[in-house]
Amino acid sequence: MVALSMFALAVSVQAAEEADKAPRSGDKAPDFTLMGSDGKEHTLSKILGDQGAVLAWFPMAFTPG
Repeated sequence: MVALSMFALAVSVQAAEEADKAPRSGDKAPDFTLMGSDGKEHTLSKILGDQGAVLAWFPMAFTPG
């Protein structure tokens, strides 16, 4: 029972630490490179320049349900 309690405490501490690292509204996005549907690599820092960018994610796009 003590081991289970210690495990639960460790998991909750880790979850709290991860929540602190989660991005918040207004945070600057880290630079990243992704493969586009056009087959080319796209890097955020190359796109931005003096412009803004909107990142959109559609996890259910083109999937049933």
